[in-house]
Amino acid sequence: MIKNIIFDFGDIFINLDKKATATGLQKLGLQVWDNELEQANLQFEKGQISPENFLQLFEKKLPNATRTEILHAWNAVLLDFPNYRLDFLKELSKNYTLFLLSNTDSIHIKTFENRNLLFTNEFYSCLKKVYYSFEMGQRKPDAEIFETVIQEQNLSVSETLFVDDRKDNCETAQQLGMHVWHLQVGQEDVVDLLSKNLPW
Repeated sequence: MIKNIIFDFGDIFINLDKKATATGLQKLGLQVWDNELEQANLQFEKGQISPENFLQLFEKKLPNATRTEILHAWNAVLLDFPNYRLDFLKELSKNYTLFLLSNTDSIHIKTFENRNLLFTNEFYSCLKKVYYSFEMGQRKPDAEIFETVIQEQNLSVSETLFVDDRKDNCETAQQLGMHVWHLQVGQEDVVDLLSKNLPW
């Protein structure tokens, strides 16, 4: 029986527009998302470079853009977090131990938290612990980030469900013995969770 649920964040609770950042940066003059930017983004998601150094890289690539414009483009990926999903999570937390495990960076999380502090606090209060990649120095789909959560929380993998919209993340969780729900964005919603054929 499932007792613990580990959720991804983006496109599970908060809606994302994954093309919006690329579009915004192109409008500022970015011709190509090159290997330097890709590696910096991965490092940023692991907290291995500071927000200052990350933004300076974009300023170097976009000499005619202001930092405010760059930040606006970077945060354009973040859309709304519907209230009905928070209501669902509040009910779910009465019967299950819930966690968040997200590949993200400090700029995106600061932006989310600052939008509505009361909402953020209500969201976090439903969760036993929030795990962000930039704070852990690890990221999905690497097994080590899952193992960190499992060991720190002393979880039984056979009693733990992992919910994510990315197939590679779900595959790692499944290989470690967890139940998984690979949520299809646009076709399913996290509030459909209890109707899934899982060992409730």
